[in-house]
Amino acid sequence: MNQSSILDFRSGTSFAPILILYSNDMEMISQRLQEKIASAPDFFRNSPVLFDLSELNENDMEIDVAALISRLRQLSLFPVGIRGGDPLQEKQALALAVPVDSGRSRGDPILPEIQKRDDAVPEFQAVIRDAVRTPAMMITQPVRSGQRVYAASDLVILAQVSAGAEIMAEGNIHIYNTLRGRALAGVQGDIEARLFCLDLQAELVSIAGIYKTSEDLKEISRKKPVQVYLQDQALIIEELS
Repeated sequence: MNQSSILDFRSGTSFAPILILYSNDMEMISQRLQEKIASAPDFFRNSPVLFDLSELNENDMEIDVAALISRLRQLSLFPVGIRGGDPLQEKQALALAVPVDSGRSRGDPILPEIQKRDDAVPEFQAVIRDAVRTPAMMITQPVRSGQRVYAASDLVILAQVSAGAEIMAEGNIHIYNTLRGRALAGVQGDIEARLFCLDLQAELVSIAGIYKTSEDLKEISRKKPVQVYLQDQALIIEELS
């Protein structure tokens, strides 16, 4: 057998909700998690989750990392990373097979820091600007239940998104039909991203990690075009005239 055909590693993009904790009260955390899971069971049940302890540590609030991981697993959530932890918390997480996430912290810029420096090399800045202008991904067929779509730019869909489907984009999402599944725009933290659709019947919509579920969308008029965007850390849904 050709040894090179046994396995392979390929780069890819995955999505996991980030759980940011503002309280170290384990019972309150459990109660709130149960409420969140109940509001969107198809989205949260058996979902990977990355937990962020930066807010707790900034406010000198201790938390038992082992107990937190155990509680998450009891609720059918699967911790896949710790972010914003101190060395001891990271050590505790690693002992329970939860890796340390070295990705960008919440609120960090989308583009490299070099963009903000006056002494940045012009040629490198040009490369960054070109990278931002990645062509939008266009889908002309319906996105069916169970399908997941990820766009590293804007995402344009000319057909309906069925219940149970999930679409994600690092930029804006445009749906020229009915949205019944889950749609997440600005998934890498772009707070300027927007979601547009002609008929909002979604299970969940999200901009840069801030979301609303179907329970929050009951009062939204159907069969009318809307846009979804962030304003002062709140998700705004507005009809388009």
